Amino acid sequence: MIFRLGRLIAQKGPGLILLIPIIDRMVRVDLRTVTLTVPPQEVITKDNVTVRVNAVAYFRVIDPNRAITEVENFLIATSQISQTTLRSVLGKAELDALLSERERLNIELQQIIDEQTEPWGVKVSTVEVKDVELPADMQRAIARQAEAERERRAKIISADGEFQAAEKLSQAAEIFSRHPATLQLRYLQTLLDIGVNQNSTIIFPLPLDMVKPFLGLEASDGQQGSGSRSPEGTERS
Repeated sequence: MIFRLGRLIAQKGPGLILLIPIIDRMVRVDLRTVTLTVPPQEVITKDNVTVRVNAVAYFRVIDPNRAITEVENFLIATSQISQTTLRSVLGKAELDALLSERERLNIELQQIIDEQTEPWGVKVSTVEVKDVELPADMQRAIARQAEAERERRAKIISADGEFQAAEKLSQAAEIFSRHPATLQLRYLQTLLDIGVNQNSTIIFPLPLDMVKPFLGLEASDGQQGSGSRSPEGTERS
């Protein structure tokens, strides 16, 4: 940018430029994308939580004439606008939104900063929130909340598993009641599973149908013995 006696007269590209001493003055403008680190800002969120946030902004000069004539120092001005917008936008969001909706907040920051720097010939392409520093007490509270949430999910999953197991057991009981032979096959399968580990313990299930006749015989013998002893008792008396 060539100024003659304080008036902008021309815009020159790279190369050899001839200036009149004392009368002409040259100002260089970098047209490359600039990485601007926004200093850490103390922000009070909507739910009254104090956090420390820093961000980074990427911008470039698209109109050197306005970047030099419309603002004193476009780099400092863009930095100040970024800091102010960062505090303003994040102060309207809750802590959960600040942690989980980072992409939406980045887009909102980029749009607001770009609208404010557009009259200066500066185009802000991207704004990213880099880090959110939480107080130690808040970090412990969030950790306890996450732990409680995981315990709740674990209990729900365990209860769901118990419910499904109960349904399967009820279905198996219905099948066993309709087909008693399947229960004997299940007994044999259990014996086979035990024998795989080469254990010396042998478990043999005994069906109740085989035991019932003996139980009935013992009951009948007991009744006969009591009946035969009663007459003797009466004769003795």
